[in-house]
Amino acid sequence: MSLRDAAPNASPVTLSTALTERLRAAIMRGELVPGSKLVLDRMRASYGVSLSPLREALCKLESEGLVRAEDQRGYRVAPVSADNLTEVIRLRVELETMAAREAILHGDAAWEGRILSALHQLGRCKGGPRTPEEQEVWEERHRAFHAELISACRMPLLQQFCETLHDQSDRYRRIFLKDHAPDRDVPAEHAAIAEAMIERRADDAARLLRDHIERTGRNIQAALRA
Repeated sequence: MSLRDAAPNASPVTLSTALTERLRAAIMRGELVPGSKLVLDRMRASYGVSLSPLREALCKLESEGLVRAEDQRGYRVAPVSADNLTEVIRLRVELETMAAREAILHGDAAWEGRILSALHQLGRCKGGPRTPEEQEVWEERHRAFHAELISACRMPLLQQFCETLHDQSDRYRRIFLKDHAPDRDVPAEHAAIAEAMIERRADDAARLLRDHIERTGRNIQAALRA
C-alpha cells in the first residue's frame, strides 16, 4: 500500500513526514543499502507519492547525514566507513556526556522514573540472537532509553544533535549485528549508567557513558576492517 492510499487526505507536510520516517527506517534496517543510488522515479512509484514530498524527505535525511545529494545526479544512501564511524563516536562521546551532565543538574523525580521505566522495558527484550522483529523492538527501546538519559538537559538543540548522532551510530551497529550476536555486557552497562545518572554521580555517569559508546564503536570498527 502506498503512503497516499494509507492516508488519502494527508497534507503535503504530513505526507513528507511519514515518508521521511519510512525512508529513515529503511536506511537504518539496511533495506536501502549504504552507497546505493536512490532513483526518484522508481521511489515515487514504490511509495505512491509525488516528487515534492519525496524531495522534502530526502533533504531532511540529507541534513541528518543518512542521504547524500549528488549534483545533477540525484541522491545516494550515505556510505559507511571506518573514518566516518570514528567521527560519529567522538562526537557522540562529547555531546552525550555534556547532555548527561546537564540532565543530572536539572532532572527531577519524574525524570528518574522515566529512566528506570525505559531501562526496565529494554531489559525485557530477548538476549542473544534475535529475529528481525525482536531486533526492531530492542532498537526502539534502546533508543528510548538513551533519549531519557538526557531528556532533562533543557537544551533542545543539543538533544537534537545527540539524536542525529545516535541514528548514525545505530546504522553501524545494525550492520554489525547482522553477522554478530548482541554483546552480553551491554545490559550491565545500561544499568550502571542509569544508576549513576539517578544518583547524580556526574563524573561516573560521563565515564560510563563514554566507555559504553567507545567500546561498542571499537567492536564495530574491528568488524569493518575485517
